[in-house]
Amino acid sequence: MMKSRKPMLSAITAGVLMFAGTLIAQDAPPPPPPPQAMPAPASTAADAAVGQAPSAQTTQGQTTVASVPPPKPVIGPAPPFEQLSGGSKSITEEQAVAYPPLANDFIHADTNRDGKISKSEYERWTKLPQQ
Repeated sequence: MMKSRKPMLSAITAGVLMFAGTLIAQDAPPPPPPPQAMPAPASTAADAAVGQAPSAQTTQGQTTVASVPPPKPVIGPAPPFEQLSGGSKSITEEQAVAYPPLANDFIHADTNRDGKISKSEYERWTKLPQQ
C-alpha cells in the first residue's frame, strides 16, 4: 500500500513560501538625520549697549505658507454666432471649444439635443446669466 504524499508536499510548500517571504521582505529605510542646530546669532552692539544677552530664538522646523485661491478667470463677452459657426448655420461641439464657456455648457445650450447649436439657441444661451 502506497502512502499519500499530499501532507508532505503541503508542508514543503508552506516552508518554501515562508522562507521566500523573508527573502523578499525589505528593511525600512533609516530615518533621516536630525536637522543641524542653527548657531546662535552673534551679539549686536545694541545688545551690548543695553546689557542684554543675545536672543537665541530660532524658528527651526516651522514653515509658514500663505496661500490664496487663484483669481477667477476673466471671460470676455460671447463672440458673434458667425465667428463660432465658421459661416455655417450651426455650431458643432468641436467649434464650441473656441469659446470655453459655451463648450462647458454645450448640452444646456443645445436645447433640442440635436448635437449642434442653432443661431436661435445661441442667442437664447447668451441671454442667460453667466456665472
